[in-house]
Amino acid sequence: MVMSANEYHFVTQWRVESTPEEVAEILGDAADLPRWWPSVYLEVKVLEPGDQSGIGRVVDLYTKGWLPYTLRWQFRVTSVDPHKRIELEAQGDFVGRGIWTFEPDPNDSKWVNVTYDWKIRAEKPLLRTLSPLLKPIFGVNHQWAMARGYESLLLEIQRRRAPTPRERSLVPAPPPPTTSSPLPMLIGGGAVFWIIYVVIRALMRGG
Repeated sequence: MVMSANEYHFVTQWRVESTPEEVAEILGDAADLPRWWPSVYLEVKVLEPGDQSGIGRVVDLYTKGWLPYTLRWQFRVTSVDPHKRIELEAQGDFVGRGIWTFEPDPNDSKWVNVTYDWKIRAEKPLLRTLSPLLKPIFGVNHQWAMARGYESLLLEIQRRRAPTPRERSLVPAPPPPTTSSPLPMLIGGGAVFWIIYVVIRALMRGG
């Protein structure tokens, strides 16, 4: 099925030297995201705790990527298979669903394969309006955010496994949020090319 301009489907895969239990615990603790993944998660509030496994948990998030816009959204955890799978439904500036899966590497038990399947529809006016023109750029923004998440996750695992407070203090801080990006230039350049395209088509019709 063909997606509309403001629909996105991303599949991110990480390979981490860890266990499914450890990674699921880190990623499943939404309130802790701003501490270890601050480049993306600026503010997180748990509105409803859900049951013991986390099903029904409602979380409010204020997030940012490489581009200079922020997103306000919420997710509700809809399904949990402990240490194997977390499913959530999103609403707000975008609407859709996300699925985290955690699987031991079949070739090496010291590693875990992490997959995030993220299928959303952008509802923030800026994204909805510009998606027909800048969809690839918005896709790169998501890839940037997930790359920072991978870096931050590796650092968080190092911190957790450090045997002494001193060694823990030597683990580098996670990547911070960006303070600037080339979005204005990209939008301006895209607008110029779009105007040129429209003018050329009009001239061709007139000819």
